[in-house]
Amino acid sequence: MILSSTEPNGAARERLLARLLDAFGEDLPAPEVSLREIAARAETSHALLRYHFGSLPGVLAAMLKEQRSRDNEVLLEAAREGTFDDLVTAIWRAYTRPEQLSRIRGFFHVVGLAAYRPEDFREFIDSLDDLTKMLASLAEREGLDAGEALTLATVTVAAMRGLLLQEVLTPTTRPADAVALLLRMSKAPR
Repeated sequence: MILSSTEPNGAARERLLARLLDAFGEDLPAPEVSLREIAARAETSHALLRYHFGSLPGVLAAMLKEQRSRDNEVLLEAAREGTFDDLVTAIWRAYTRPEQLSRIRGFFHVVGLAAYRPEDFREFIDSLDDLTKMLASLAEREGLDAGEALTLATVTVAAMRGLLLQEVLTPTTRPADAVALLLRMSKAPR
């Protein structure tokens, strides 16, 4: 892949990111894979990856942010006609499909790295509130005031991420039952 040196860096980076996503599909490269191996699979050079993303964690964060953005577009369509509960269920189903395991592991890997060096992962960190905003909007549409809606959405997303982590670390803990309980709790009288 040749990226013109006259092409703006943002456009070149986006083209390279698209190439990475084409090469890996829904998966993320494993953290133990080298930039050279990733570059070979994407038919580019590791120097370009390093230039545009800085490091393997930078590649993972950029890919994950874009994959999540695409997921959110699909989920947003479901949210337009559905309820808060419908969206929570759709999110859970989307991220617990067996083919998502690589990406879920990658998500927690990048989150762990971002916890130590948030300044290196600002764009990724800023994207983490997307689902919360969608859920808060639905909760408001269902009658909660803005503050309550945001709190409910924040707690729901945090609980789902915790349940996803539990599922990655100790499968068969029946997190779907926990999601159903979470939805019942969200309907408890205030």
